[in-house]
This record gives sequence, C-alpha cells and structure tokens, in this order.
Amino acid sequence: MHSWLRRSLWEQVPRDHRQTPEGLRRRQLVTLAFLMLGAVVLGWSLRIEPGSALFYPATMALAAVWTVGAFASGPLHLGRIMHPAGPRRPVVTPILLGLLLAGVFVVGGLVVREIPALDRQVRWVLEHADQGVGPLIVLITVVNGIAEELFFRGAGYAASTRHPVAVTTVAYTLATLATGNLMLTFAAVVIGTVAGLQRRASGGILAPILTHVTWSVTMLVALPLVFGVGSL
Repeated sequence: MHSWLRRSLWEQVPRDHRQTPEGLRRRQLVTLAFLMLGAVVLGWSLRIEPGSALFYPATMALAAVWTVGAFASGPLHLGRIMHPAGPRRPVVTPILLGLLLAGVFVVGGLVVREIPALDRQVRWVLEHADQGVGPLIVLITVVNGIAEELFFRGAGYAASTRHPVAVTTVAYTLATLATGNLMLTFAAVVIGTVAGLQRRASGGILAPILTHVTWSVTMLVALPLVFGVGSL
C-alpha cells in the first residue's frame, strides 16, 4: 500500500510542460476571471431550495463555467504515474484512492451526525440528492467532479508558478466557501490537497479526476445511509 500511495502522491514523472511568458500570463488572467465567476455560480446553486427545478440548470451551468475556463486557459495534459514497468496512465490507483478517501469520510460522518450544527450542514447538502431525480443527480455529480478537476488541477495548477498544490487547494477551498457550508469547505481542503499532490506527481488531470469522481459518487450513495436522509 505504501508503494502505490507514494507513486500516486509523491514520485514525480518527468515531463516538459513549459509555457511561454505570454501564454502563462494569459492562462493566469483567464483562470482568475473564471474562478470568480465560478464562485458566484457555486454559491447560488447550493442556496437553491432542495427539490427546486433550478438546481439542475444551476449545477450544469457551474460545470460549464469550470470546463470552459479550463480549456480556454490553454493546453491540458492527462499525465502518467511511475510504475515498475515504466510510466503509465493512472486509472486503477486513483480509483482505489477515491474509495479509501470515501471510507475515511464515512467514518467521519458517524462522528459528525452526533454534532447538531455540523449534522444540519451535511443534511442540507444531502437533501438535494434525496429530493432530486436519482440518475440525474449522479450525472451532475460526475460532470461537476470532472469539471472541477479540469479547472483547478488543470488550468489553476498550470497557472501557478510557485507552490501550485497549496495555491490550487486554497483557491478550490475559497470557491467552495461561497456555499456557506463548512462541511463542504472541509471536504474541499482534503480533496484539493490529495488531487493537488496527484497532479504534481503525474503531471496531469486524469488521476485527480478519477479520484474526485470516485469519492463523490461513493459519498452520494453512502452518506444518506449514514445520516438517514434517504437514498437514490
């Protein structure tokens, strides 16, 4: 277990993703503009009443903001991770890491549900899934997970010239803070840090996307059971 975690989060695969000064400056400006726009849309979408028809277009609009911003900023890379047989695309390892993270969060949920203030914040998020259309909620969860990684670990990471793991984690956390939900913000810190380390190790967005989506979908299924909100 130690070796695959080290390859996923620490050992950096050699790559050459150099940008021209003009290209870097353009990426930074585009990323900053879409970051501010995304924070506004994110805050609006999570404040919509559970069960409202507005929830679906709002969350898809958010995914569109992150995706357009990512590709408008410049080239993106899938990345590779170290392996005894040589560098390869990360697939199985990031999925396993996503499941591991979900397990940790589920255990944490057992504690959180005993704290009324935190319990209420988690339930507010889960009610969107409980009152929404199951397959559509899953689709929205997957699409937004992909879009967030395209933007934060794609555009945002490439736009950061120093300490990109910390910078993108802080940016992701601040954008999530716009929801006003402390539990979502805490999750953003954890996921942002892990995804940032994966981006640094692999040089690309594939590993962060797979881990994020695996974690999100697993939490969508497991947390309602922990908190007794309902199920998809």
